[in-house]
Amino acid sequence: MNEEHKEKEYSIFQIAFNLAIACLISGAIIALTYYKTAATAVQKSEELLNQSMKSLVTDAESFKAIDGKTGWYSAEKGGKVIAYVVPTETKGYGGTIKLLTAITPEGKIIDYNIISHNETPGLGDNASKDKFRKQFNGKDINGLSVVKDPSDKEHIQAMTGATISSKAVTKGEKEAVELVIEYKEGK
Repeated sequence: MNEEHKEKEYSIFQIAFNLAIACLISGAIIALTYYKTAATAVQKSEELLNQSMKSLVTDAESFKAIDGKTGWYSAEKGGKVIAYVVPTETKGYGGTIKLLTAITPEGKIIDYNIISHNETPGLGDNASKDKFRKQFNGKDINGLSVVKDPSDKEHIQAMTGATISSKAVTKGEKEAVELVIEYKEGK
């Protein structure tokens, strides 16, 4: 056999050494990228949260984190609390639905945003659309039950073909209201 075409044989140690070097270089690149972008990612996340809260409580001048309550914020105007912004999670048809809800100090829903979900497109994902969301405006704990009777305007009208998603979002909203009521009573 011609010497040009002779295959080079590597020992297991040479292969392991080459793999270790490749992993070390890859790890260093990932660490450097994280180091350079971490501050920007945190800043962007805070900006998105503030935009989401501002869309829920448009009258608020500022939002302050509430001590001892993870993810909770008080929306303030003129030094007075006008709303609480509370995160909740509930189980929908497609999995976990994460909500961010604005609630008055009296326990009435102002509005909510769905932060993440895996609900069926065209059905359960309609929970984030105005037609369904607006039903919650001004509702207190007593109005938070799902019905299928179009004449019942006191409760939440289920989305057609998405009753599980309707009930899940309503459950998350009810939980948020209950948490705010408990918080206010404990003060």
